[in-house]
Amino acid sequence: MRTLSDTSIAAVLLAAASLILILGRPVEAFHSGSVGECSGCHSLHNSAHLQGGNAFLLTADDPSSTCLTCHLHAGDRAPTDYHVATDDSDMPAGSPPVQMTPGGDFGWLKKNFRWNPVNGGAGGQSPGESHGHNIVASAYGYAADTTFTTAPGGTYPAAGLSCTSCHDPHGKYRRLEDGTIRTTGQPVQSSGSYETSPDPTALAAVGVYRLLGGIGYARSSGGTEPFRFNPPAAVSPTEYNRAETNSDTRVAYGSGMSEWCTNCHNSFIGSKSAPGHPAGSLIKMSPRLIAIYNAYIASGNLTGNSATSFTSMVPFEMGTSDYSLLKRTASKDGSMTAGPDAGANVMCLTCHRAHATAWDKAARWNMKTDFLVYNGDYPGVDRSDVPAQCSQGRTKAETRRAFYERPAGMYAIYQRPLCNKCHAQD
Repeated sequence: MRTLSDTSIAAVLLAAASLILILGRPVEAFHSGSVGECSGCHSLHNSAHLQGGNAFLLTADDPSSTCLTCHLHAGDRAPTDYHVATDDSDMPAGSPPVQMTPGGDFGWLKKNFRWNPVNGGAGGQSPGESHGHNIVASAYGYAADTTFTTAPGGTYPAAGLSCTSCHDPHGKYRRLEDGTIRTTGQPVQSSGSYETSPDPTALAAVGVYRLLGGIGYARSSGGTEPFRFNPPAAVSPTEYNRAETNSDTRVAYGSGMSEWCTNCHNSFIGSKSAPGHPAGSLIKMSPRLIAIYNAYIASGNLTGNSATSFTSMVPFEMGTSDYSLLKRTASKDGSMTAGPDAGANVMCLTCHRAHATAWDKAARWNMKTDFLVYNGDYPGVDRSDVPAQCSQGRTKAETRRAFYERPAGMYAIYQRPLCNKCHAQD
């Protein structure tokens, strides 16, 4: 009988180990902070669309459908790496979308909620298209927003909104050794989005945060004027798509997030007199707001301290572009819990998620109810003791998922909206 030699066994083990390493590579492996392999998105001879094709020789019908070929997977039962949307078959009525990335799950755009008035209370509705950015992805049933035909506070057309409206699919934007962001210069060696990302050097750059477009980005899906702001200084932990049952996923937001959002929503920030909530790097949190944030634990409980006050339900910008500090702060295990200090500011993502959520306007929590927790548990239509205007058509499971599976006991028995994290004493 033939047996494997020690050399053959070693070769087999090495091959197996290599396969494990390949399958277990960081999630940025395809893009690597820049352009991925061309054939991953394009069909060179348009073989995937011989009956008509499309303008970019894409492997799917449109840019977002092409992106979701990899970033959505039917059959997911738990949060999975870089997946940003849940397939329709995996979220039947009453069940929430699966993914829990910091940006949310586009699947919430498919969830339409309606509730009837009870005992004199108000009825209402929360259509799916109100839950976030309505990307157009025809292969997956995502269509343009019918209520806002242009970006609120701006002119970007809803009919052209796609993943590539915000993310540069070719990853030309790079961070150089001196901190500047350009589309040319040293080659991109790796993603710059993670706490494990290398630092740029004199010979090699790193990609910008999440492949976002920067100054001059023309938005290939039909935009108006080019971007005026570069991507923010921010760092994510490598494991970011996860339930936060026991600990927060902390993305270290440094500076520039709100400014970047104004590439489309240009009238929403700039000064305290601008429409909406004050936000942006130039509008720092006051000492009073910082003190409230750090003290606030839950409704009626202001016994917290600055060392443990952070919550990813209400993140803030640290007011820095120091990537060594940002890398130390980004965490997946709840080990970095410090709250804001004198350099911090509120940003758009303090109250909203970038993709979509269970709530109107992609809010992180329900801003149209009196109680986030009712009589010690999350509200839901499957609870007979909860007023309809608290459940607002969602099941308890859907509400809990919107809180990324945090136990309701983390909050007060009758928890008020998280606006109070900064405004509890206002």
